[in-house]
Amino acid sequence: MTDGTPHQAEAPTPTAPAGTPATLEPEPTAPVPAPAGTPATREPEPAAPADPPAAPADPSTTSADPSDTHAELTGLERTALYKSLGNPLRRRILDYLGRHGEANSTVLARELGESSGTTSYHLRKLAEQRLIEEIPEKSGGRERWWRSLPFSHTTPDPATMTPAEYAAAEHLALLKIEVDTRLFRRAHEEYRGPQGWAQVQRTGTWMTKDDLHAFVRAYQELLDRHSHPDDAVPEGARRVNLRFYAAPETGDEENGAQADR
Repeated sequence: MTDGTPHQAEAPTPTAPAGTPATLEPEPTAPVPAPAGTPATREPEPAAPADPPAAPADPSTTSADPSDTHAELTGLERTALYKSLGNPLRRRILDYLGRHGEANSTVLARELGESSGTTSYHLRKLAEQRLIEEIPEKSGGRERWWRSLPFSHTTPDPATMTPAEYAAAEHLALLKIEVDTRLFRRAHEEYRGPQGWAQVQRTGTWMTKDDLHAFVRAYQELLDRHSHPDDAVPEGARRVNLRFYAAPETGDEENGAQADR
C-alpha cells in the first residue's frame, strides 16, 4: 500500500498536524483491529506523544498544487467550503457522484434515504462551491442531473485563519482523520504481499525543507502520470485511495530552525 494523498489533491485544513487529504467516503463505523499478518515496515513504531496535537487542520494536503481548483478563495469562501465538505449529507452526495458518475435529486433521495427536496437543496449548494456541475444535455424542465468536478485545494497556514474558518477546517479534518484511520487499518488487513492491490510503505529519512517540497512535487507528478480520468478508465482499473503524510521528528526543531535561517 502507499500512504499518499488522493489524486484529487485536496489540501489539508487545520487539525493537529497540517494536512489530511479529503476523501469523500462514508464515515467509518467501529475500527477493526489489524490482523497479525501485516507487512513489515521499515522503522519501529514511534512512541505515543505525551500530549495530543494542538491544532487541527485539513481538507487535503498542504502541498502547493498548481492545479488547485479553489486557489483564489477568500476566508469566508473557504469557511463555507469546509462546512460543505464537513456536512454529512453533502459528503454522502459527493461520494455517490464520485462512485456512480452522475445523479439527480430523485436518484440521490432514493439511494440516500432523504427527500428529493433535501437532496436538491444540497446539490445546489455544492454547485455554488464548484464541487459539482449540472449536466446540460441530460437536464430538462425540473429534472436536473449533476456530476462531480475535479477538486484540488491547498489549505492555508492555520495561523492566518479566522476563528470561524479554523473551526470549520478543524471539524472537517477530524472527520477525515476517522476515514483515514479506517483506510489505514483496511490496508493492513487486506495486504497480500508486494503484488497485491493493498500496499503499505513507511519510512524515515533526513531531508531539508527544500528536499521535502521537491519530493511532494515529484509525488504529485507520479499521481498525474499513473492515474486515469473518469472518462478514460482502462479495463482492470480500480479506484484506489492514496494518502501522503510527512512530519518531522520531534526534537529536531533546532536543526530545522538553523536550516531556515
